[in-house]
Amino acid sequence: MQSILKVDLSTGESDEYRVPKDWERDFLGGASLAARILYEFISPEMDHFSPAAPLLFLTGPLTGTTGPAVGRFVVTGLGPLSGRWAESNCGGFWGPELRKAGFDGIWVTGRAEKPVYLWLRDRRLEIRDASHVWGQDTSKLQGTIREEVNDPAARVLGIGLAGENRVRFASILCDHGRLAGRTGLGAVMGSKNLKAIAVRGRGDIPLAHPQGYASLRSEANKSLKSDNVARVLHELGTAGVAEYSEYLGSMPKNFYHKGIFESPERISGAAMSETILAGYSACHGCVIACGRVVKYGGDPRKRKGPEYETVAGLGPNLGIDDLETICRLAETCDRYGMDTISCSSTIALAFHLFERGVIDRMDTGGMELKWGDGETVSWLLHLTARREAFGSLIAEGSLLLARHFGAEEEAIQVNGMEVPNHDPRAVTGMALVYATSPRGACHNQSDYFFVDWGQAEASFGLGYFDRFAGAEKSANVARHQDWRTLNNALVMCLFSNISSEVCAGLINSACGLDWSVDDMMHCGERGWNLKRIINHRLGLTRQNDTLPKALLQPLPDGGTAGHVPDLAAMLEAYYEARGWDPSTGKPLPEKMNELGLGGMRDDIWRMNS
Repeated sequence: MQSILKVDLSTGESDEYRVPKDWERDFLGGASLAARILYEFISPEMDHFSPAAPLLFLTGPLTGTTGPAVGRFVVTGLGPLSGRWAESNCGGFWGPELRKAGFDGIWVTGRAEKPVYLWLRDRRLEIRDASHVWGQDTSKLQGTIREEVNDPAARVLGIGLAGENRVRFASILCDHGRLAGRTGLGAVMGSKNLKAIAVRGRGDIPLAHPQGYASLRSEANKSLKSDNVARVLHELGTAGVAEYSEYLGSMPKNFYHKGIFESPERISGAAMSETILAGYSACHGCVIACGRVVKYGGDPRKRKGPEYETVAGLGPNLGIDDLETICRLAETCDRYGMDTISCSSTIALAFHLFERGVIDRMDTGGMELKWGDGETVSWLLHLTARREAFGSLIAEGSLLLARHFGAEEEAIQVNGMEVPNHDPRAVTGMALVYATSPRGACHNQSDYFFVDWGQAEASFGLGYFDRFAGAEKSANVARHQDWRTLNNALVMCLFSNISSEVCAGLINSACGLDWSVDDMMHCGERGWNLKRIINHRLGLTRQNDTLPKALLQPLPDGGTAGHVPDLAAMLEAYYEARGWDPSTGKPLPEKMNELGLGGMRDDIWRMNS
């Protein structure tokens, strides 16, 4: 590994941090290595907005190479929504550029007295005044900073108004609308008065065996070009699954309280391709190019098109079936820097509470909240990013919004983070994924809905179970979580559908290791358990492994009619598969020893639980 650049914004000083060699081997990079680095620097007493709170941007050993789909990096720290471990994964070109600039990560602490941005060029760091760009949206910001540093090839990562105002689900953006969207780390960045980080490098990406790696990545890229899933993602984008998801009952409607959406064909990836698609976009080193470029409303400008999560959240979950309206709302979120999943879900909660009579016009500032009203949603987005009027409550996220009105059980969240747009009543594997995810409800710690749809990769030990199956699939879910934890360490896109044998070969060529597939999966299991240990230190208990009330009640119609996951039985089998204590949910001491985490046993087992 290259070193990590440490920056203390309170003092303006910087130095370099060298990762211990055994950590490089045991955790590889990305989110798993970040968890090991920050283990001693996150405590239950720490406030996520305090100057001491760390914000670590970290790449992986495959980041910036020529594939397969490895243009990614992670942002990690303490989450404003959950108060626990937070990580967010982002694509584009910023991560590769950071490695070419001579560092594998940037570790930020402190708080600047006034707004600043970082400019890193070939290992040379400048901390520059950002007062003049404070308040700029994420799109304009990138152009302004490129012009200031006089380098049109610089890659800029930054926050919008939502991050500046510490909206709890504020995101961090770079390049053509690529986001570190979830967990609210954009608000942590804003709390440090850090508006942006610009990077430019001309160095080489370090590889242990470049020739062997080149051969393997060429093979992997060729297989991706012919992979059926990758081809669908290219042609239809991630929103290509919308109609099938609705058929199964997986796509939420009216805040997860309605069974059928009458017009999924109006907002699908196919509809986008047939009406407003103007091109494709890809991250560094990716042959899939799942990104959408769109034009609509008579405007000749090309814009980013929405992903599935955004389409579902700002569409059916709010009762909206107009694709152009969804595109406009999505662009507003991106410009302000707000996670579309958490933002749309929190607004949907407000609509739900209004419909149930829990809140009224007196609470909303005179607004009537009606399903399908895109104009009202648009206005709420502006209020939320600015923390004005009713928007100041939405900016707190679902849990705190519901708690404010005495309706906490109505919030569809797990450990403070809003549930993504895959209903676990339709794909029960996601029940375990949401309940046990280290960062709150999340579909990127394991996109197990693909497995429930039949995409089971046998090469790393996955089996296939019916989408409504229960405890019998728990060990399978754990195995898939370990695989995705490895992806988030490398850092490799979840859409890079390559075999485990090829993945192990890429790791060995990049890192100079001699790993088997079992070694690789063991690394993923170690990272997953480490994050669990961190969260237990931060106050997680067995009772946190649950789902919101609505997702444990059946819907009367649609593709999931009458079905609910048997979460209790699934968790019991899951703990057994994981080697976790069934009464506390903690990794057992013998499991920690097996994974090389025995030195942390006293941190979670010395306390009576």
